[in-house]
Amino acid sequence: MARFDRYMLSQLMVLFGFFSLVLVSVYWINRAVRLFDKLIGDGQSAFVFLEFTALTLPNVIRLVLPMAAFAASVYVTNRLSSESELVVMQATGFSPWRLSRPVVIYGLIVGVMMSILTHFLVPTSLYQMQQREAEIAENVTARLLTEGTFLHPTDGVTFFIREITPQGSLEDVFLSDRRKEDRAQTYTATRAYLVNEDSKIKLVMLDGMAQSFTREGNRLFTTHFTDFSYDITSLIKKPESNTRGIRHTGTLEMLFTPAQISAETGETIGRITEEAHGRINQAFLCLAAALIGFATLLVGSYSRFGVWRQIVSALVLLVLLKLIEGLAADMVQATPSLWPLAYASSVIGVLIAAALLAWAGRARRPLRKSTPQGAPT
Repeated sequence: MARFDRYMLSQLMVLFGFFSLVLVSVYWINRAVRLFDKLIGDGQSAFVFLEFTALTLPNVIRLVLPMAAFAASVYVTNRLSSESELVVMQATGFSPWRLSRPVVIYGLIVGVMMSILTHFLVPTSLYQMQQREAEIAENVTARLLTEGTFLHPTDGVTFFIREITPQGSLEDVFLSDRRKEDRAQTYTATRAYLVNEDSKIKLVMLDGMAQSFTREGNRLFTTHFTDFSYDITSLIKKPESNTRGIRHTGTLEMLFTPAQISAETGETIGRITEEAHGRINQAFLCLAAALIGFATLLVGSYSRFGVWRQIVSALVLLVLLKLIEGLAADMVQATPSLWPLAYASSVIGVLIAAALLAWAGRARRPLRKSTPQGAPT
């Protein structure tokens, strides 16, 4: 590899790492905040929160890799151009095609990273997260037996325990059920116990009061009870640990046994085909994004106002590729035999970059001066 190629490739990889770190941090923090509200609000420990945020990391990286590849390509090309390094290399005879060689290598490296994520790390992490969610859903103690905290095991239900004694008694229990729009029920008890009976989990409350409010007529009914049994089985989501979705399935399985995967997951053949080829296309899309970011900035002459027009044009082209990707995905899902269309966004992106490189080469090609007839050459 030539010295210039190594220099430019090192610049691209350094900036790619920086933009990846920034974008992953932004996306990851957004996901982590939602996970924190969900898990900590359900009484889970900080260790479970960290475990879930780590399992979401591969999918977050998969989402930001094409954007990071594009941003690094644009930034490095702009800096090399503003510092006249590209101008010097072009003056030595480097064509735009020759200058794009380190960008191609860079795009392929990012594509390999994307392939590892989409084919191995992301399906594995998503499947592991599904298993952990099923385990947590089975753990009644983690979901309900948390003292001193208002818990929301499901929408419309609030549960509170002031204290849990060493004997397993729940002291000062509060339960509010507002799942029905026309009725709100509230239960309070000085003591309660959890009882597992005939595969059903019941909350047996002692010495308490039940309040039922109906919207029709705005009437409130109050009942004092010595003991009352409340079925809380519906508050606990049933685990589906044995159900595997296509996002948890390997790419080779979907490519060679789509009918079997369809019978197992309930998804259509078109959806499975689109998912498999879409994963492969993600790697080529990284290459296309890097090339478009580089080639677009080579087009156009010097301007004291900068290259903002070329950057905006590159962003528009990238949005266009995502639109093509979405349209192609819909067509493949409807007609699985059209699976080659899954690669349309990457192919069109590379062709656009090639056209821009050809345009940049023609724009910088020196014009030959005509020699008068009879003049010495």
